[in-house]
Amino acid sequence: MNLSQIGIGAVCALSAVGSGIGAGVAGMAAIGAWKKCFAQNKPAPFMMIAFVGAPLTQTVYGFILMNALKAARARLDPGFLLGVGVFAGLAMGVSALYQGMAGASAADAFADTGKGFGNYIMVIGLIETVALFIMVFMLGIIG
Repeated sequence: MNLSQIGIGAVCALSAVGSGIGAGVAGMAAIGAWKKCFAQNKPAPFMMIAFVGAPLTQTVYGFILMNALKAARARLDPGFLLGVGVFAGLAMGVSALYQGMAGASAADAFADTGKGFGNYIMVIGLIETVALFIMVFMLGIIG
């Protein structure tokens, strides 16, 4: 098995694991928040779906980086590609996980108050920036 192939696959797989867990955490909270709204005969805000879907973008970033690693594998050391793939995938996956956790808190708060959507999205966007930075910086170091 070529180490570079493990790194190439790991970047997308690990970012997707984080996306799945993050979206799951935010999704469970959104369902609970909607239930709370229904129980109080309040409208259930559909905008909370933005909190649930936010972690999914890290999978896209992992896919982009995976393709760049695949294109660069002929000229880069396999160990280097393994390291970039595993650590970038972990970083993006953790970003997605915490984005989902923030989305869960945002869904709960938004269901209670109906206010603050822009503030909550800003926090989620800041967490997103970590994954974007990782993708861009890794694209930079692989050339």
